[in-house]
Amino acid sequence: MEENKHIKLSELNNIISDTIKNKFSGLKFWVIADITNHSFKAENKFHYFELVEKDPNSNNFIAKIAGKAWGGGSMHISDFEKNTGQKFTNNINVLVYVAVEYHQVYGLSVNVLDIDTNFTLGLLQQQREATLLKLVQENSFIVKQGENYYTKNKQLVLKAVLQRIALISSVNSAGSEDFKHSLTHNNFGYKFTIDDYFAIVQGENNHKQFFDKLIEVYNSGIEYDAVVITRGGGAQTDFLLFDNYNIAKAVAKFPIPIITGIGHHKNITIVDLMANTQTKTPTKAAEFIIAHNKNFEDKLLSIQKNILIKSQQLFSSNFQRLSALNTNIINNTKLIISERKDELTCTNQSIINTTKSIIYTRKASLINISSQILTKPKIILYNRINDIKNTINNLKTFNNQYQKRMRNYLGHYSSIIKMMSPDNILKKGYAIVKVNNKITSNPDNIKIGSDIDIILSDKLIKSTVKLKSEYDGKEFNV
Repeated sequence: MEENKHIKLSELNNIISDTIKNKFSGLKFWVIADITNHSFKAENKFHYFELVEKDPNSNNFIAKIAGKAWGGGSMHISDFEKNTGQKFTNNINVLVYVAVEYHQVYGLSVNVLDIDTNFTLGLLQQQREATLLKLVQENSFIVKQGENYYTKNKQLVLKAVLQRIALISSVNSAGSEDFKHSLTHNNFGYKFTIDDYFAIVQGENNHKQFFDKLIEVYNSGIEYDAVVITRGGGAQTDFLLFDNYNIAKAVAKFPIPIITGIGHHKNITIVDLMANTQTKTPTKAAEFIIAHNKNFEDKLLSIQKNILIKSQQLFSSNFQRLSALNTNIINNTKLIISERKDELTCTNQSIINTTKSIIYTRKASLINISSQILTKPKIILYNRINDIKNTINNLKTFNNQYQKRMRNYLGHYSSIIKMMSPDNILKKGYAIVKVNNKITSNPDNIKIGSDIDIILSDKLIKSTVKLKSEYDGKEFNV
C-alpha cells in the first residue's frame, strides 16, 4: 500500500496565502455590506467587525467575511462619523473600500481602506424621502405645500396657557431631566403638571413601544394641553425611530398638540415635520412653552395697562364735561328761577282767589246737601214701610195659593199611590209570589221542586213547582 502524502497545516495555509496574494495583489473593491459584531480598541483605534449581506426576503445571511480597519482606514471611519452623525457600529449599511488579505492564523479578511460618507447619507435620505412620500400619498390629513408639511396636529391651535403636559421620554433620560428642570425652575413662577410616559426613544426596532405610549396618552382620558417628546443627542441611527412611518402618521393625526425636542441639531426628523411645534432640544422645548405662556401673560398685562390708561383718559375727559355741565345747570337753574319767580307770585295769588271761590261754592252745596239729608230719611223710611206692608200681603196671598196647589198635588199623588197599591193590583187578578218568605219576580230564583206561596186578593195558595217553561207574554198584549 502506497504511503499517503501529507503536508503541515502551515504549508497549506502558505499555499492559500500565496494563491490569494497572486490573485488579489494590487486589487481593491468598493463593497456594499452591513456591519455586525463590531468592536473598537480605543488605545490603538483598531476596528474589528464582520461584513455581511442579507437576503432581502428572509433577512438571512447570504455572505459574510471578517473585516478590520486601522491606520488610514480608522481615520476615514472617524471622518465618516463626524460628517454623518452616524456611529460606525452594528446594523448599518455602508459602502467601504477594501483590500482582501489572508493571515495564516486569523484567516481570510478584508481591510477597510476608506468608507463612502455620501452613500450612507444618501441611503438614509432615500428612506426618509420614501417615507414622506408614502405619508402624503396614503393620508388625507397630511398635505405637502412646497417644502412644508401641513398635518392635522400642526393645524391644532395651542391653548393660551400650557400647564398639563404629557412627557414621552426614556427612563433616567438627561434630556427629560433638562426639560423638567427648565420648566419647573422658570423665572416667572409658572406652575406645570407633568405626567411621565416612559419609552425607549432610540432604535427603529422600538417603534411599537413608542407607538403604544402615544395610544396610552390618548386613552388616558386626561385633557392634556400638549404632548412633549424629548430625547438627548446621539448617532443618526439613534433617531431612525422618529423617521418611522407609523410613528409619523400617529403624530400627524394626534388630537393633542405635540411639541418635539428630540435633540438632533443637524437634521429634522419626520416626526418633527408632522408635529405641531418642533424645537431642537428638550431645553428648547421647555423654553418654548415658557415663552408661550409668557406671551399670554404679556398680552394680559398689556390689556390691563391699556384699560387703565383708557379709564384715566375717560375719567379725565368726562370729569371736565361733568364740571362744565354742573356749572351750566347751576346758571340755568338760577335764570329759570328768576324768570319763574314773577309767574309763581301771580300763580300763587290766582290759586288763593280761586280757592276762596271754590270754598264758597262748595259751602253752599254742602248746606243744600245737609238740608236734603235731614228730610230724605223720613221719606225713604215711609216708602220702605209701605213696601214691607205690600210684601207681607203678597206673602199671605202667595202662601194660600201655594198651599192650595200643593194640596192638589198631594191628592193627585195619593190617587196614584192607591191605584198602584198591592191591594188594588191583586184585585185586578195579579198575584204575588214568595220563595222562602221573600217576594220575588225573578224566575231564576224559583227552582223545580221549590215550595212557593201565591198571594191573591183574598187567598193564599201554597204550591210546589213541578214544571218551568219559557213564556212569550203575548197572551195579554192589547
